[in-house]
Amino acid sequence: MTSKLTRAVTQDGSARLIYAETTAIVQRAHEIHETSKTMTAVLGRCLTAASMMGSLLKDKDNVLTLQLKGDGPAGTITCISDYCGNVRGYAQNPTCELPPNAKGKLNVSGAVGHGTLIVMRDLGLGDPYIGQSNIVSGEIAEDITSYFAVSEQTPTVCALGVRCANDNSCTAAGGFLLQLLPNADESLIPILEKNIAALGPISNLIADGLNADDVMCRIFDSIPYDKFDEIDVDYVCQCSRESYARALLSLGAVELKKLIEDDKPVETRCRYCRRAHVFQPEDIRSMIAALEEKNRE
Repeated sequence: MTSKLTRAVTQDGSARLIYAETTAIVQRAHEIHETSKTMTAVLGRCLTAASMMGSLLKDKDNVLTLQLKGDGPAGTITCISDYCGNVRGYAQNPTCELPPNAKGKLNVSGAVGHGTLIVMRDLGLGDPYIGQSNIVSGEIAEDITSYFAVSEQTPTVCALGVRCANDNSCTAAGGFLLQLLPNADESLIPILEKNIAALGPISNLIADGLNADDVMCRIFDSIPYDKFDEIDVDYVCQCSRESYARALLSLGAVELKKLIEDDKPVETRCRYCRRAHVFQPEDIRSMIAALEEKNRE
């Protein structure tokens, strides 16, 4: 399977819509992190939101980080997206599980809890732009909507959904961001509100086989619009042995010597893809020698 991100804008320039079908991404995250059913939904919603928000970046070197720092058992959740919407992420406690909520649904809000939603945009200009808002519900879509209103003053509707099977895997996932643009025709607002209210859960639509065009037609029902692109997006980790070697070097010679006191390999493991990068004692000794040589210069 391939996940897809589709973007459209009303013909009068009043609103833009980003729609993401992310079943493959969320399933890959479940496989990597061995998430519980509730955490498949939690991490899946965050990954979907980060992918859509990342697609608003302007340049190929730009990076967006979405982080939920809640006091629930999920712990901190971190997702990173590039400007194409490719994304990766992890949760501090990926296997935590909760009973269903009062509606019999997965208790996403209970897992997330209360706290702070943080968005960091690294535009390659030095210090990243950092915005934040309170976690208003823990359901994540409402928290994203609140973030755009509070931190960026952009009227936004966010919808996110993940459907899980009994084995905790993802069977349907996706979402959309609908945003009003400057000087929007306000007469469209009640039409959009009515259309969205009639839409139903996004994961149900995906599970029923509706594609991006089907969903966009429902959201923009009676409103002329143009779809301007559709791109494949994936779960992509950019970790490398070289990046972990640089991280080890940053510890300094004294700490590196402590790491190999028992003369055993040093294993580092990526939080996002769980890939192990192993450094043999001789690799660490070479790093120490390089640092000591540099200090003598």
